[in-house]
Amino acid sequence: MTTLGLFVLTALAEIVGCYLPWLWLRKGAPVWVLLPAAASLALFAWLLTLHPDASGRIYAAYGGVYVCVALVWLWAVDGVRPGLWDVVGGAVTLAGMAIIAFAPRST
Repeated sequence: MTTLGLFVLTALAEIVGCYLPWLWLRKGAPVWVLLPAAASLALFAWLLTLHPDASGRIYAAYGGVYVCVALVWLWAVDGVRPGLWDVVGGAVTLAGMAIIAFAPRST
């Protein structure tokens, strides 16, 4: 659960870091929103270093969680309820994440 929580926190930092410049470029938000965006992306990069194994496997597994957090963001922030195929896609990415992250490995 600790790893999953860290994945969610990492995804939120990445999404906020990308969303704020989007607001500036597409919605006319003030330029100062780029400062918290940069801080959020720096936090995202730092959070990646806290994962138990900073390898391609961890980053691939993180991608599945990122997709699901982005769908929650779609609903909570953009006000767009995810459709059936969004939910199915999210479930598929979580299944892939679980396979990648939790499969038994030979040492």
